[in-house]
Amino acid sequence: MHPDMKSKNIGSYIIAIILSIIFIYPLYVLILITFEPTYLTFDRLYPYQLPVVFTLSNLEVSFRNLSLVYPVIRSTEVAFIVAFLALLLSIPAGYGLEKLTARLSNRIIILMFVVNMMPALVIAIPISVYFIRLGLENTVIGIALAQELVVLPISVFIMLGGFRSLPQDIENQALVDGATLKSAFARVLLPLIRVPALVTFLIAWMTSWDEFTYAVIISPVRPTFPVDLYDYVSRGEPFVASSFALIVTIPVIIVTVVLQKYLKGEYLSGGLGGV
Repeated sequence: MHPDMKSKNIGSYIIAIILSIIFIYPLYVLILITFEPTYLTFDRLYPYQLPVVFTLSNLEVSFRNLSLVYPVIRSTEVAFIVAFLALLLSIPAGYGLEKLTARLSNRIIILMFVVNMMPALVIAIPISVYFIRLGLENTVIGIALAQELVVLPISVFIMLGGFRSLPQDIENQALVDGATLKSAFARVLLPLIRVPALVTFLIAWMTSWDEFTYAVIISPVRPTFPVDLYDYVSRGEPFVASSFALIVTIPVIIVTVVLQKYLKGEYLSGGLGGV
């Protein structure tokens, strides 16, 4: 191997290790807080960075207080509604944008992201006024509809990349063989975009799972899990919040690791094809 290439690989490995430590360290601290007594964590000015004593008392206290269970269920319901709604809207939107010229569809995608760059608080407050009139405040549907504003641009972007990754001849051949536009879409194209659809579902679900601003504005009386988690930390019960946060984080990590092989660049960057 050429010396320059070898040094470049070593540099890449070093950067990867540093980034891994930066991302993994908060989860490691969360594990320490959950499974160590408070006198080794919150009661110390300089907490131990290595596990010293193992305890399940924090988990026992957390499960004894079941007030966090209902926000977890509520967040799960909202996340699935947001994810399914993202698929329902982004699949036809991505298909329609793919039929436009690349320059025009790219501008529409950029416009969607630019609108989404506005502070969430600026959008959430006027939306909450309309939701109060419609009776959607403090409801699962109301939270889901508000959070859909966050996930829809990236969902359409991914599905556009998925449709652009397909050869154009596939749909044309189906139409030549006598299929209608509807049947060609449902029987030929949809099975081929199941992977980008899965990626869209996963990203929309995880984005909704930890979204805070819309949830606290739209549903302050019946909060979702991130809002209630913040309340526990602000009330001086961070070990209870840490225990629940770890419990609900582990399934998300497992799902992400299992499905990460589907996060292909052709779907995540294909939406900018033809730029």
